[in-house]
Amino acid sequence: MFHNQEFEYSTFTLHTVSSINEQTLQEYKKLKSADNLKRTHLFNNRYENIYIEVNLISTLPEIIDFAISCAKKTLNTTRELSVGFWFNDMPPGSITTRHTHDDDDELLSGVYYIKVPENSGNLVLIKNRIEREIESNAGELILFRPDCLHEVSENKSTEDRLSIGMNFGYKKSS
Repeated sequence: MFHNQEFEYSTFTLHTVSSINEQTLQEYKKLKSADNLKRTHLFNNRYENIYIEVNLISTLPEIIDFAISCAKKTLNTTRELSVGFWFNDMPPGSITTRHTHDDDDELLSGVYYIKVPENSGNLVLIKNRIEREIESNAGELILFRPDCLHEVSENKSTEDRLSIGMNFGYKKSS
């Protein structure tokens, strides 16, 4: 199921990363301040979750399709998956507090990295009080169990870090 069995996570790389990520970043910057976006999880004057519809950024369908394909491999399933996603824009000095994603019927959680300046924070997985820091790299997707306690370490760079958080579940039949 997972490439790293001890901490139960897998890492995948999107091969078209340079063109996809730059286009995603530029389109995100144009939309991020729009009044009509849903924002949740306000901590330290920063919304951790910024929701943008898939059709508003031209590269999102490719990123989401890639993520779903990787999630299917990780879950070893051919069933249709749905994905909920949000942008996480972390300015210098930001952290993301410890949390899990097992609120509903999630099967898998993940993060796809768009812009990762040096020293801008890493994903930290916590299992049995042991922490495993996973280096964040642009173009990588990290998938992990939704009940895994995790956080993001402080962005110590001078630039924003941008990623897309995700939760996967089985698609509901209509």
